[in-house]
Amino acid sequence: MLSRREWLVGMGLAGMAMSAPPRQFSFGCQTNAWPVNPADRDTLFSAIHKIGALGYSGFETGFRNLQVAKEQLAEVKQRIADSGLTFYGIHIFLGKYDEQSHIAPHALYEAVGQIGAALGAQRLILSGGSAAADADLARKSAALNQAGAFAKGLGLSLAYHNHWPEFDNGGREIHALLQDTDPSLVGFLLDAGHAFRIGADVPAFVAANHARLVGLHLRDFAAKKQVPLGQGEFPLQQVAAALKHVNWQGWALAEEEREDGSKPGEAAAGPALAALRRAFGA
Repeated sequence: MLSRREWLVGMGLAGMAMSAPPRQFSFGCQTNAWPVNPADRDTLFSAIHKIGALGYSGFETGFRNLQVAKEQLAEVKQRIADSGLTFYGIHIFLGKYDEQSHIAPHALYEAVGQIGAALGAQRLILSGGSAAADADLARKSAALNQAGAFAKGLGLSLAYHNHWPEFDNGGREIHALLQDTDPSLVGFLLDAGHAFRIGADVPAFVAANHARLVGLHLRDFAAKKQVPLGQGEFPLQQVAAALKHVNWQGWALAEEEREDGSKPGEAAAGPALAALRRAFGA
């Protein structure tokens, strides 16, 4: 039986744990900084291991890297669990999207969502094609709502990931998607680097739309070429300050891909994590 003193000490520690503030920011990394062969699962898990060894808390990966996993779901799920990392999301990025919905076809995102849910992913992430006309934007928003309802049924959250066209023309498309999608079904994974490159005021955008943001993809540029995060012109400190001001809680993910196809790996992802910690103070 516990003594009164032991009980009080225990209750005090429990109270401290219960009153501790939630962690505000989590840092993740996209696996596309490393060479991953979709036909060889070991290359994916090599990237995941390196992400964990650098000190990141989670990872995101493209859907093609896990298509072979449907044949060995239990094994792959266990290997992800053994990494100790949060599986932030499985991402569908295509060269060409459905002409009507401007996102991935139903059959594809349904199959990918089922794999992601089985492997413990938190999110199904969709990129999309540009929708310039009003009718196209309406169909795209409706399709995202439908995809969000499907993902929710699997226990996943849906996140829309932009590229630069959504921020062209004063951000006409991104603002329409924010307005016309259901917040309970569709979140936004802001690729802040693409937005910055087209001329968007990223700190102002995150301050105004933080309630819809479930994460940020962060990349940096110097003289129009991508460099490790924190070593270029991207306003990382200002973005972090804007999010701290509104007490935003979410994921900041380094995306150290390169347009020439090179894979900088730890040489870029390591400095990127250091830059995230300096800027966000976490």
